[in-house]
Amino acid sequence: MKKHLTWRFWITLLLLGCSALTYFIHYLLFHDFRHIIVYLTSDFAFLFINVLMVTLFIERLLSQREKQVLMKKLNMVIGTFFSEVGLELLEKFSVFVENAPDLRKQLEIKPAWIRKDFENAAGVARRFSYRIVLDLPTLHELQGFLVRKRTFLLQLLENPNLLEHDRFTDLLWAVFHLAEELSFREGQLDGLPASDLEHLGTDLKRAYSQIASEWITYAGHLKGSYPFLFSLAARIHPFSPNPSAIIR
Repeated sequence: MKKHLTWRFWITLLLLGCSALTYFIHYLLFHDFRHIIVYLTSDFAFLFINVLMVTLFIERLLSQREKQVLMKKLNMVIGTFFSEVGLELLEKFSVFVENAPDLRKQLEIKPAWIRKDFENAAGVARRFSYRIVLDLPTLHELQGFLVRKRTFLLQLLENPNLLEHDRFTDLLWAVFHLAEELSFREGQLDGLPASDLEHLGTDLKRAYSQIASEWITYAGHLKGSYPFLFSLAARIHPFSPNPSAIIR
């Protein structure tokens, strides 16, 4: 810290010295001190406008540019999540949702959808009244799947850029929490009381609603920025009647 301050101090002295020397040379050449004062005052007055432009406009533009670059990187992370975990979780979770057909009708992506349609569908996924009925054989499968993906989820949570994306961070925590709950019940799922199954159902509903909502949002991003990726996403869309990557 001391070295850092010393470096700034000497640079400041050097620049001020160069400025004073330049004004001194100007006076030696032209012997017009009034001219120096006029221009010095004018430059000083413009300094406030310069600060205004830099802080309010240029800095804001740079900040927006940095945010756009960051969001592109984050969307790459989100895409990786859905490829590795998210899409399969949506398929596995839907088995536990008694009214899943009603949800599919509202979340089926249409080619003519615009940004507002994706936003509305994401809101539907968050607010939908999920009726969870746990199926023990499928719950065993889900337990094994999440335990296998635990390392991958931890690696995503270690990404510092995720702090800029609250919804996706909450999604990861919801999935990771469900994985933790199931891992601590390994070998005990068959004998769980109704109260504990209800608790697991609540955790599953939280994770499912957030993944469904984020998937719709991500699909909307792909349509606006990467149409060729959106084409595949629309074909394998888990809320379509017959999702398939094959073009028919």
